[in-house]
Amino acid sequence: MAVLTLPAVAKLNLFLHIIGRRADGYHCLETLFQFVDYGDSLSFTPTRERMIRFSCSAPQLATDANLVMRAAQLLQQQFPEQWQGVHIHLDKRLPAGGGLGGGSSDAATTLLALCQLWQLPLTTEQLATLGLRLGADVPVFIHGRAAFATGIGEQLTPAEPPCPWYLVVHPGVTVATPVIFQHPELPRNHPPLVDWTQWQWENTSNDCESLVRQLYPEVANALDWLVEYAPPRLTGTGACVFARFNSEAQAQQVLQALPSRWHGFVAQGLNVNPVCQHLRQASTVNLPD
Repeated sequence: MAVLTLPAVAKLNLFLHIIGRRADGYHCLETLFQFVDYGDSLSFTPTRERMIRFSCSAPQLATDANLVMRAAQLLQQQFPEQWQGVHIHLDKRLPAGGGLGGGSSDAATTLLALCQLWQLPLTTEQLATLGLRLGADVPVFIHGRAAFATGIGEQLTPAEPPCPWYLVVHPGVTVATPVIFQHPELPRNHPPLVDWTQWQWENTSNDCESLVRQLYPEVANALDWLVEYAPPRLTGTGACVFARFNSEAQAQQVLQALPSRWHGFVAQGLNVNPVCQHLRQASTVNLPD
């Protein structure tokens, strides 16, 4: 049977402001999401045997706890009659705990792909609502647009930020998001933006950065190294840091100087999730233009 192979790209938080904390412990955020043209890849092979099988290029990740499997099982539970047998294979490139949204992107691609393969009667909004059960970042990948986000990150307004070239550096550590968001020293009182459409790099920040610097010295080292070339920023709760460049050549030149103990990649910003472009023609969901 035909194999459907789709991308699951990374995201960057161009800024991340924490403006308060809700009674249930979740944080009220303002952030600007943008995709980049680098990430994981997922292959979906329909099978005659009515079961969901999952494999991964990193075998230790091929468990029922993986967001790919959880996404597939969520649709299986929601549509007990319509689901069909499938083998899903994840080619993993994005680091866990890197702030790049790799798991959320994998989950979103899985939901979008299976919605098409199984011909499920779901709108984009309905699929995003299901995806929110898996993580706050899943809806932005399903809607497929760069977006200004509020709430816990799920209230999305489409955005069109510039699409420069980025150098993304992973300093070889894993940052657990709950550790950062539960920490008493995390700032939680950033004034809301008066007009987010007028955002500038210089008047925004990542409110997690100072705490992550303190708790993870290697992240601090990466930020201090990158600032010699361009103003750096943490994405999400880390551990990855990034900087903007006007050309691919400039970013690649800095990548060549990257200390060998770290990993990095160069990618261009994207304002549309490419998985939506791949699926738009044949999809049963209302994918964005």
